[in-house]
Amino acid sequence: MAVMELTQDDFEPTIQNNDIVIIDFWAPWCAPCRAFAPTFEAAAGNHPDIVFSKVNTEEQQGLAAAFQIRSIPTLMIFREQVILFSQPGMLSAGQLEDVIGKVREIDMAQVHEDVRRQQAEQAPATSE
Repeated sequence: MAVMELTQDDFEPTIQNNDIVIIDFWAPWCAPCRAFAPTFEAAAGNHPDIVFSKVNTEEQQGLAAAFQIRSIPTLMIFREQVILFSQPGMLSAGQLEDVIGKVREIDMAQVHEDVRRQQAEQAPATSE
């Protein structure tokens, strides 16, 4: 599967309509970003069931700001609309495969329950 460019317009639908989405936040002037690109593209070819996408932080500054991207490349992985991984810096092919394997193994029912519980705890108390 080809790596897709994500923009502000298609970001939400991409996250909502796909089980696993891996995002590479990058910029054309960034040498480590360019060095990581072949590794990212090779992984995309090995995992056709995963959406591999790139966000050009120069062109999509709003997305970069929304996710507080301070260093590039930054890799972010969503599964079932939950961020499970976010890390700046390049990964080797082996490291990327390890992370993908771990993301696949996570019990998402438990993650969603944990998120629901955290949101309930953070909700403001209502007075009667």
